[in-house]
Amino acid sequence: MAQITMTQAAADQIKRLIANEHEALGLRVGVKPSGCSGYAYTLDLARQLNDDDHVFTHDDAQIIIDDEALHMLDGTEVDYVSEGLNRLFKFHNPNVKDECGCGESFSV
Repeated sequence: MAQITMTQAAADQIKRLIANEHEALGLRVGVKPSGCSGYAYTLDLARQLNDDDHVFTHDDAQIIIDDEALHMLDGTEVDYVSEGLNRLFKFHNPNVKDECGCGESFSV
């Protein structure tokens, strides 16, 4: 069975994001072809569940991933970090074989 985990910081941020979005169910995480290494993560608020969605919950926060992206994200830990002035979701993905120099894309 596939597994996605999130830190408490990520769960707290997801809950903040959906607090004012009454239709939002959680954070939809996916991948798309992009960049010099092959793929980039995508993030959006999920407003509905599709038949091929998998839901991963921590402390009432939900990450939603479809079948197509799940095989590339299986085993990933999602974190929310501050790096200098930037705050962002960070992915600790054991499936990544290589990343581009700027960190925007990855290959599996």
